[in-house]
Amino acid sequence: MTVTTVTGSPSTAATGGAPALVVVAHGSRDPRALSTVRALLDRVRALRPGLPVHLGHIELNAPLLPDTLTGLGDGEAVLVPLLLSRGHHVKRDVPEMAAASPARTRVAAPLGPHPLLVDALHDNLLEAGWPLHAPRDAAVVLAAAGSRDPESGNDTDRTAALLSARLDVPVVPAYASATSPTVPEAVRALTARGHRRVAVASYFTAPGRFATECAAAAPWIASAPLGTHPAMARLLLHRYDEELRTGRAPERRAVALP
Repeated sequence: MTVTTVTGSPSTAATGGAPALVVVAHGSRDPRALSTVRALLDRVRALRPGLPVHLGHIELNAPLLPDTLTGLGDGEAVLVPLLLSRGHHVKRDVPEMAAASPARTRVAAPLGPHPLLVDALHDNLLEAGWPLHAPRDAAVVLAAAGSRDPESGNDTDRTAALLSARLDVPVVPAYASATSPTVPEAVRALTARGHRRVAVASYFTAPGRFATECAAAAPWIASAPLGTHPAMARLLLHRYDEELRTGRAPERRAVALP
């Protein structure tokens, strides 16, 4: 297993009275997604005993983020998006839900890009059958959800570059929706360039329709979604700690009386 060191995390003894960690997942109609996210939060709790860890969804699954924040009352929380790049959810939806709640909140950066994600992608590819020494005709399609926001594309490009450096093969980003190229288009482009073995790296946080469709387009091997890889739990805590170190102090919001 690849390990990236992240420094600056507080000790277990330092978590008393700490702001709650609210992991903000997108939500999915696929029941495997919710079970995966819940298992990931259990990993986070095991890494940081005593830290209050909550789950809130943007849509589709309970608990919804507004309900989770309402349950915190006027307590303090750091919201960490279980999302891999900047986009509408990170820039608009999550901050607006936070602003409408009585809780004192900070919103951390999305998970990507970060070397810990590359650790998880690399390990998942190895588990899917990626060779320790990749042949010269190998390449990877990094399959992501997709967004119309150009900064989201920039973030995915950066992850692709980091993974390419790790594997020493070309890595091309491709998308399940909203933008191009699609995964089949990226596979065809790499094949036309002489890459006979093209793998699909699943750049999704949990199983679902997009991950399944992208994996089905793989002409060689396809890795599993990031899921409960240990690097994901460590990265959630890293973004939480990072926001506490560098973010603006939360404001206590006035709550209108009925």
